[in-house]
Amino acid sequence: MSSPTSRWNPLTPVSSSLLNGYRSVSDSEETYFTHVKQRRDRINRRFFVYVGLTVVALSTLGLLFSRSGGHPEETATEATTSDLEPLPSASNSSQNVDDPYGPSHNLRGPPTMNFRDNLLPDKKYITSWISAGWTNDVMTYMNLIYLGVITDRIPVVAMFTPSHIGGSVPPIPFGDVFDVPRLRQSLQRPVLEWREVKDSSSREIDELGCWNVWEAVQDREHYPRHSVVPDLLSLDLSYTKGPNWLKLIPNFEHDMHSTFWSLAVLAFPEGRRDNLVPPRESQYHHVKLPPDEQLLCYDYLYYVCAAQPFEFDFDYSPAWRFVGQYLRWAPQLEALVDQYVRKTIGVPDGEVTPTWIAVHIRHGDFKNWCGDVPIEDCFAPLSAIARRVQEVKEELLERKGIVVEKVIMTSDERDETWWASVRERGWYQVDHSETVEKYGAW
Repeated sequence: MSSPTSRWNPLTPVSSSLLNGYRSVSDSEETYFTHVKQRRDRINRRFFVYVGLTVVALSTLGLLFSRSGGHPEETATEATTSDLEPLPSASNSSQNVDDPYGPSHNLRGPPTMNFRDNLLPDKKYITSWISAGWTNDVMTYMNLIYLGVITDRIPVVAMFTPSHIGGSVPPIPFGDVFDVPRLRQSLQRPVLEWREVKDSSSREIDELGCWNVWEAVQDREHYPRHSVVPDLLSLDLSYTKGPNWLKLIPNFEHDMHSTFWSLAVLAFPEGRRDNLVPPRESQYHHVKLPPDEQLLCYDYLYYVCAAQPFEFDFDYSPAWRFVGQYLRWAPQLEALVDQYVRKTIGVPDGEVTPTWIAVHIRHGDFKNWCGDVPIEDCFAPLSAIARRVQEVKEELLERKGIVVEKVIMTSDERDETWWASVRERGWYQVDHSETVEKYGAW
């Protein structure tokens, strides 16, 4: 019998032209793939603004969340919400107690103290963990759900961790941010949350065998990708290193991507059997378990693509086409956004909220990338941002017949002179002076 790493390679050979698109940097976490002119054109087309929607509570993104060690009972943080105001109520037309894609048809019943007690014997599931900044975490969960689609498994999505606001803040459930019932209906497939499977208050430690993808796609760290999520879920994981052919570009140190279909091979009995190697001992119960067959588990799914690295930049991206485009903010979050927008713009009671464009400018930690370049030369000036806003206005008018006059700026910039220049353009600044006190850090 051939070895797991040499049995076969399901990947199409990667051309040398693909490698030429890389720029080598010291930290491979920040390595990126680009064809310069094509990327510039795409960025120009996709200047990221929101019409009628913004992320009020999630404005500072991208700081890495440091994993804390210790026992899961010690690291799991309980949310304290007794002093917070409830979010505005909002009707959710997508809620359906008899939803064939919801928990009532895809689990034994209400959340249980041990997750396995709630899984149906005739169904298969898939899960993974986040381990980056918030934007990357959203993309990771998109990848998880898409991998569930192509493997015909039910995705079980965990919470978001406070990577951008500090480790002392409790995590927030995926379904408190995104409208999961609507996502299920759009996909016409089941999507579950971990809180629907396992009781959030449970400190019962569940053992689970998972695939270690991280160690198969990079050579710097000889262990699975760290994440605090398994501790929050009271899981004791035993990892099996994935085969080397998971890596998209073999022996290339500056990229860490695997592909959806190479990972999918491990989801099926033959691919799983042919690639098993001795598993790593778990942290708490010191068990050695092969990858679970009912609840398929991968350590990290951010660096996953169909054809080339970082393909969210491309219009064919399957994770976007088949999952991401169907994500919508949770109704209560949209209601809160509308409340803030009306207050910011000054909409009188009884009047309809006007159309608006929101722009988020991230300066805080990005200044670290400027090096010796002065900040005023490193960051895009407001004149450049205004030009892009005007392009979006014109495109909205041309494609949708929508006239938009109101522009709302959000940023982590603390320079009052910069904010004064924003206001001079007639743009609006959101008052968040009481947001944390009222609704919490998220």
